[in-house]
Amino acid sequence: MITIYESYVNKMTSSIEKKLMGLGLSLPQSNDPVANYTPFSKDADVVYISGQTCKWNGVLKYTGYVGEDITVDQGKKAAELCMLNLLLQLKTACNGNLDDVISCLKLTVYVNAKESFASHPNVADGASNLLLNVMGDKGIHARAAVGSSSLPGNASVEIDGIFKIEG
Repeated sequence: MITIYESYVNKMTSSIEKKLMGLGLSLPQSNDPVANYTPFSKDADVVYISGQTCKWNGVLKYTGYVGEDITVDQGKKAAELCMLNLLLQLKTACNGNLDDVISCLKLTVYVNAKESFASHPNVADGASNLLLNVMGDKGIHARAAVGSSSLPGNASVEIDGIFKIEG
């Protein structure tokens, strides 16, 4: 027997959010911009999401160089957290309904790492794998994994993305 509350939640929760819940994950509450920019901009049916760091509800969870201050596996978790923040911004861009997302076009993953670090793609897979798990074929995307000598707030990972949505 489904309660009235469960019925309401099912109607208000996108298929992407339900898949996140199935993985034991959820979207953060909010992460406000830290400078003079907007979290996303839209051009017709394309959404450009500004760089999102590995914050949970405004608190940076992974800092320092990947491969030195944190492990590659922790870097993957940081990338996953960045992706949750991207999905939060995307949800806002879609007026609260992630089911309006048609596809992910491109991700750029910035990894805070020393010059000798070479596992950028492995770190970026934390975000890509999550996206594919919750979006299926809609989550297939082009991607760049880039090393950076520093990121805002000493974040370990930052990701921006481009998505196509229903117009």
